[in-house]
Amino acid sequence: MRLLGKRAFVTGGRQGIGRAIVDAYLAEGAEVISCGRGPMPGGFPCAWHSLDVSDPAAVAAVGEAIGPLDILVNNAGVQVEKTVTETSDADWDHVMGVNARGVFNCCRAFIPAMRAGGAIVNIGSISGQVADPSMALYNASKAFVHGLTRSIAVDHGPDLRCNAICPGWIETGMLGAAFDLARDPDAARADALARHPVRRFGRPADVASLAIWLASDEAGFATGQLFTLDGGMTAASPLTPGAF
Repeated sequence: MRLLGKRAFVTGGRQGIGRAIVDAYLAEGAEVISCGRGPMPGGFPCAWHSLDVSDPAAVAAVGEAIGPLDILVNNAGVQVEKTVTETSDADWDHVMGVNARGVFNCCRAFIPAMRAGGAIVNIGSISGQVADPSMALYNASKAFVHGLTRSIAVDHGPDLRCNAICPGWIETGMLGAAFDLARDPDAARADALARHPVRRFGRPADVASLAIWLASDEAGFATGQLFTLDGGMTAASPLTPGAF
């Protein structure tokens, strides 16, 4: 029960990584509140706010309604599979609005009321460090999250800590959409899998396990860091393992 007595707000908790974090935090004793664009999903295990994180006024109102927190997890994110020249203004507003401005909005709204010793966990991506093809806005938005993470850690310590998890290829709907861009999705998936020393893709629960530690008192000396969680994929050279 590493989070017993702590209050946490997890954005984008409907499914995938967000839902895994919600469930893991509840299991560790936290009081959890979550949000998403639509109504509360059926059977959802904690309090819910219908919220578009790209709307600063709406985020501020939810922040007032929720009150003091110990943990903020900025997980809500969207993806558009396009290059720069293919990207429209509407794509910019959608991706940067949620992935970049949404994280900024939540941090700005919740930091003033966070309890001393609080923790922010931002969900970044290895895509903010190395560029995935045809994902220009997504790559850029995650690089923004990484920079904001460092700034918050520097500006708001020692009152709170701020770190980012940078997942690699996690088995979610976003991963499937990325493979669908390939000429041969099955071959692309097999090649990607071979590039993981652990020989599997990540699971949402893998990210949730790290999110527990970063939110807990055990991580009291960790702040301003980007924690890569990619099964060793970016540790390897671009040569396909087993080719030699």
